[in-house]
Amino acid sequence: MGTELQGLRWRRPEVTGTVLAGTDGLLISSDLPATDATHLAALAAASFGLGHRVADTVRHGEFRESVVRTSTGAVVTYPAGRNALLTLVADAGADLEELHADARAVARRTGSMLDTHRRIGATPVPEAHAALMARTSAGRLPRRVTPHAWRRPPI
Repeated sequence: MGTELQGLRWRRPEVTGTVLAGTDGLLISSDLPATDATHLAALAAASFGLGHRVADTVRHGEFRESVVRTSTGAVVTYPAGRNALLTLVADAGADLEELHADARAVARRTGSMLDTHRRIGATPVPEAHAALMARTSAGRLPRRVTPHAWRRPPI
């Protein structure tokens, strides 16, 4: 993992940081300070969840990336396999179209490595229109009937 992320940073000097995280928001690997990386991993998972849901709702294909542009750069999140996300922090001079091609290739390679060689704690994103897997008894709890203490005054 580290070699792939370092290679991307070496080829793309406009990338100032990388985070590899599970779709559940847990940090896998990063070259950012620990607190920033942990928060960015969680935010990337939220961004991915929202982007995945939007893509599924409009039925325009699979989610490819989430881009947040700021006044001094951009943060881009890509799916990496079934259970991981690659997030890049880029400065303002980044050409995002060129960066997308290189970053998607890195996300594909790291994702396939994670999918085949390492089990991470993330759970795959369920299909939006899939049937429920199991029914719990919580849906059939008896309704409590509480007597009312308040009475209507006589007219």
